[in-house]
Amino acid sequence: AASRRGKMAAAGEHVCGAAPPGYTALAVKFGVRQRSPHYLLVKEHQVREGAGAAYPPRRTLFVLNVPPYCSADALSRLFACCGRVQSVDICDKPGLGEQKEKTSSKFFSHKSVTGFQVAYVVFKKPAGVQAAKSLTREGPLLVSTESHPVKTGISKWIDSYAASVVDPEELKAEVDAYMQDYDKKIAEEEAKAAEEEGVPDAEGWVKVTRKGRKPGLPRTEAANLRVLEKEKQKRARKELLNFYAWQHRETKREHIAQLRKKFEEDKQRIALMRAQRKFRPY
Repeated sequence: AASRRGKMAAAGEHVCGAAPPGYTALAVKFGVRQRSPHYLLVKEHQVREGAGAAYPPRRTLFVLNVPPYCSADALSRLFACCGRVQSVDICDKPGLGEQKEKTSSKFFSHKSVTGFQVAYVVFKKPAGVQAAKSLTREGPLLVSTESHPVKTGISKWIDSYAASVVDPEELKAEVDAYMQDYDKKIAEEEAKAAEEEGVPDAEGWVKVTRKGRKPGLPRTEAANLRVLEKEKQKRARKELLNFYAWQHRETKREHIAQLRKKFEEDKQRIALMRAQRKFRPY
């Protein structure tokens, strides 16, 4: 029991509502029927000078111990009573204040929540952070309400399965849009490289590219098959060579014998060269 209590405290799950120094514990319940509240640990997010400006100081609330069922919309709704919420960013672990670039892909950016996370709640005004820290005086906040219910159980799994079914038309449209952006980016890079080709930089160096009299040949499917066939033959020869242990030992003995024979021949050659020297000062 003591070890379990220690693990719960390390995970930030404070049953009695006690918070670590610098943090404020906010009681949260999933619904009205839940008896024991869950505690979110909040404090004003401190940003070092020169760090990223994704989470502005004095207006960002740092939240620990966010349960998996508490989404960004739910957090925004919980802290809406403190002031207008500008953005909510949920992460696996605390970052360095640099917000990652978010992709709007519906099919290739899906990530399932598996545990407790941290969140950065950015308010429009600094007063929202102070108001959020003073929510301890009120009762527990409710994540799932009648006006904004959070689905659980079989209804949640049904929605997850329905969301996992891919619409071919939407997928094709997203892939086509991505390829158009990619082709546009490649065309811009090629145009920039063509402009810089042959133009010396500030130190007088000229950038050399692969485009010229003999540019690199494109790797076609037939060329890939030939390369794979050569690699396969090379592996087969390597596997058949010295298949048995005694063959490996015999090969080593023969190699050592050849080295010794060559060493003796070199000694004889050096002795003969020394004997043929005409100038002998001693």
